[in-house]
Amino acid sequence: MAGLIKREDIDAVRERAKIEDVVGEHVTLKSAGVGALKGLCPFHDERTPSFNVRPQLGLWHCFGCGEGGDVFDFVQKINHLSFTEAVEYLAGRVGVQLRYEQGGAVKRGIEPGTRQRLLEANRLAEAWFQEQLATPAAQAGRDFLTGRGFDRSAAAHFGVGYAPEGWDNLANLLRSHGFTERELVESGLCGRGSSGRVYDRFRDRLVWPIHDVTGAPVGFGGRRLSDADKTVPKYLNTPETAIYHKGQVLYGIDLAKTEIARTHQIVVVEGYTDVMAAHLSGVPTAVATCGTAFGPDHVRIVRRLLGDAADPSAGVIAGNRVRGGEIIFTFDGDAAGQKAALRAYGEDQHFAAQTFVAVEPRGLDPCDLRMEEGPDAIPRLLGRRVPLFEFVIRASLANLNLDTAEGRVQGLRSAAPVVAGIRDRALKREYTRRLAGWLGLPESEAVGAVRAAERRGPRPGSSVIGAPGGDGVAEPIGQMMAEDRPGLPPVTDPVEKLERRALEVIVQAPQIAARIGADDINAVAFSVPIHRAVFEAIEAAGGAAQVDELVQHALSAGLAGPDAVKRATTRWLERVRAGAYGPVGAAVTELAVAPLPLPAPRGNREGEADPDAVERYVSGVLSALARTGINRRLTELRSRQRRMSPNDAGYREVFEEITGLENRRMQMARQA
Repeated sequence: MAGLIKREDIDAVRERAKIEDVVGEHVTLKSAGVGALKGLCPFHDERTPSFNVRPQLGLWHCFGCGEGGDVFDFVQKINHLSFTEAVEYLAGRVGVQLRYEQGGAVKRGIEPGTRQRLLEANRLAEAWFQEQLATPAAQAGRDFLTGRGFDRSAAAHFGVGYAPEGWDNLANLLRSHGFTERELVESGLCGRGSSGRVYDRFRDRLVWPIHDVTGAPVGFGGRRLSDADKTVPKYLNTPETAIYHKGQVLYGIDLAKTEIARTHQIVVVEGYTDVMAAHLSGVPTAVATCGTAFGPDHVRIVRRLLGDAADPSAGVIAGNRVRGGEIIFTFDGDAAGQKAALRAYGEDQHFAAQTFVAVEPRGLDPCDLRMEEGPDAIPRLLGRRVPLFEFVIRASLANLNLDTAEGRVQGLRSAAPVVAGIRDRALKREYTRRLAGWLGLPESEAVGAVRAAERRGPRPGSSVIGAPGGDGVAEPIGQMMAEDRPGLPPVTDPVEKLERRALEVIVQAPQIAARIGADDINAVAFSVPIHRAVFEAIEAAGGAAQVDELVQHALSAGLAGPDAVKRATTRWLERVRAGAYGPVGAAVTELAVAPLPLPAPRGNREGEADPDAVERYVSGVLSALARTGINRRLTELRSRQRRMSPNDAGYREVFEEITGLENRRMQMARQA
């Protein structure tokens, strides 16, 4: 598994991925003054635009909900990706080859452009498969869909297509678009026989496109339509490729992600037609695994989509929905379905949301259930869900004769380790009590068996349920969220407003600030704690003067003047943000995109501020704050001087500092 991406590659992606282009795919941006763009925030409902983008600084911030960051933060949040996935996604867009640190060596990623070539091959294949579904040869495929209650519009919505019979129909199409035989095989759309001949992987099959969370087609799943050759598998998926990893994709995630994020619910079913049936039945949060069991990588995807907003001990039922978030597994009622539920139980420790199981007693899958009972049947099934740990406990008792003493004792031995694995003490007590009732044994015997299982520890391969603290009480969700929220409170006091403006100009125009006044300001000048914390983060990154040094490095690397300044400023801001703690880093981002009261651009330099106007404004703000800081310091010193005698130790030092500050204040007044 690859290690950390090299820092210089991350910087290269950040520089090439224009934030206005990436954000512009999701938000309609309009000019909002000098060097700023504005639009409606994609992360909360609003009617008045409060989402601001600063292309020159590569940052964005919403003044409505407080979200903000750089281009990686935006891609992470909008597509529910990890940081590494966001970097890899953008690297593929802008053609940067990533290198990974692994064991002290550098491991190279896929060649630049490879991801885009494979995605383009899949896009062509997806469109071609969909066209083939309308041909006479696809009649069996259309009959299959209509026989399961899916009309033409449903097939189009889910992108269902048809791969016709024939050895190399798709291969020839891709060749005509310039794809090499190596690319045909690497895409997973084609295979290579023992003779070396390239052939279509999908033939005479209904085909479902599998998209990643960004909506890009990364693979396909195909169902056999003819039973003439039983040696051919009924379902066939794209093999592992550079862009398709079956353990890291969920079918339907691109269609469901918005509703999942909105409702904090995800429904995991077992097949493509089950996803279609659920969505058409009013359950748009349904997804399915692609030819593999639900595993750790799927868990990570689900946690990001749900926002990891709930914990097992805090999942209070509100109406028919767990407040905070829930995962519902719908498995077939047969032995294979129960085995799948047990595998999901093994991953439950990774969830911070309530996990449930909904099993149809007759063994019908969601697609068959919809056909038999209509579109309301799937929501009814989900309404009968039971907690996953209850399902697992009952499954451990299912094949035992609990009418006999031997069966009850065996049931206690089988179920006690499951109950012992529940970390939430309150839930553990409750399920211990329930286990005693289900077995018809005294509660004291169940308590003893569970405690004995706890002492033995978890069995190899077993898992524990839940993730609250050691006392079973989870940290309040509101408290955790409050700690992560941006930390710039509204200010009304004139001095506090001046402090805020000073930080804005230092962050947005560090070169000018360093040249004309930032040296006269120190942390004492800031009375608001978070203002002082931001200033200290700036100083820890080398201060505004550090930008000049970074500019020289950029110029020596061959960049032109404006490009060098942009690179230096963005890298300096990244250092400031990286060194700031939680809300302080968010505050830096907010300051970087805050609009400055500058006159409109003149001439043809659209979006650029007039340099003279910027310099006058920066100078005025910083000198005003510096004078305020000097006045505050003079007040402290004169108060101390009045309490001293000229003969006291330290009196002369206080007097000299007062004199120096008064001279500096007069000098600044003359300059103003």
